[in-house]
Amino acid sequence: MSRKMVTAGVIALAMLTTAACGTANQEASGSVKSSGEPTQITFYSYNLAIASQKEGVLQLISEFEAAHPDIKIDPIAIASTEINTKVQADIAAGSRPDVAQLVFDGLDYAVQNYGAKALEDVVPADELKKNFEGFSPNGLKLGQLKGKTYGMPYTFSTPVLFYNAKIFQDAGLDPNQPPKTWDEVKQAALQITSKTKAAGVHIQGMAGADWVAQALVGSNGGKVLSDDRKSIQFGEPAAVGAITMWRDLIQSGAHDKLNDGDVTQSFSEGKLGMLLTTSALQSGFITAAKAGGWELKNAAMPSFGSKPTTPVNSGSALFILSEDKAKQKAAWEFVKFATSERGYTIITTKMGYLPLRPAIVDDAQYLKDWVAQNPLVKPNLDQLARLQPWVSYPGAKFSQVESTFLDAVQKSLQTTGDITPIMQDAQKRAQTLIQ
Repeated sequence: MSRKMVTAGVIALAMLTTAACGTANQEASGSVKSSGEPTQITFYSYNLAIASQKEGVLQLISEFEAAHPDIKIDPIAIASTEINTKVQADIAAGSRPDVAQLVFDGLDYAVQNYGAKALEDVVPADELKKNFEGFSPNGLKLGQLKGKTYGMPYTFSTPVLFYNAKIFQDAGLDPNQPPKTWDEVKQAALQITSKTKAAGVHIQGMAGADWVAQALVGSNGGKVLSDDRKSIQFGEPAAVGAITMWRDLIQSGAHDKLNDGDVTQSFSEGKLGMLLTTSALQSGFITAAKAGGWELKNAAMPSFGSKPTTPVNSGSALFILSEDKAKQKAAWEFVKFATSERGYTIITTKMGYLPLRPAIVDDAQYLKDWVAQNPLVKPNLDQLARLQPWVSYPGAKFSQVESTFLDAVQKSLQTTGDITPIMQDAQKRAQTLIQ
């Protein structure tokens, strides 16, 4: 064999070896394709479809892409009421999203029907353990099912009692001593209605999801679902007692007669003394209070006497749905950033949600200065210690179970008779939906 042929063979072999090593390295990194193009992942987000929150999501994406030039995010804005339908349809059509923002009550369904990936199965154990450090333990549980983490908690809020300090003063109430129990709420609300032109209180718990109703039931010692996830329990005495308290507020005149869709505007206009609702509305209420010349204050969710409250979260988690290994790794990098200290700084300051890495509220690099200027976040943070997960009902008909519960609550609030038969009938019907 001539030297020229040997040399050519060596060069060819070297080129093949280099190409093979390059491919192997790219596959190992999981974030760069063999073509050298950035790995592109789709991100379905309902916050992108909300005008007041879009900017915060785009900032998250922009900062992430600047730090990870080998990954490109394709953001898809979808309304929260449509996102589950969109995910399911796209999976069926073969265009599975890589990352999706889904609410917690669909956790079980996402795992069973969307093929949501357990982080323990796609992220090295030591890396996952390190990432979980500093995360709220109660918050982390929200995305877990049967011992594995399928959703990384993302945008998050709890029910807090917002109140109008000016209305309190006009009614002869101390705005620095908000009511702590539902009995005190009733008394304060009746005093407001008798001495001012404002309505007393509103529980915003019927707006398309049952997380506030779940929080009321839990705070009275009840449950909506048994621990083994086999039995519906919202017709049991403790649950009935919670809804009875709610109805008593309405029938006494302490609670207004507005629907949940109208009450946010009423409170913003200074026509309502107290509103139990998601803490995520805080930034909008601050703006409304400044424009209306009144002071916004808030307090923790009221209790049933001496019973400890069990705030239930609203909000969402980020789920990795991709079947592609490289995209799973890229998706994890994005999920990790979005729920990092920097990520939660953006989420809290730009979008109004709770930071689930509590230490950053005392860190000058992140939220310390902002919290000092926005003390209304503190009751929300304090409730993390008592947080209970938003229960996701098992089975494909989980949303029907939730609707059955809320329909029964609505009917109970409107009746003057015993609500026990209403709630027990709903419990029986819901039980058939999970079997």
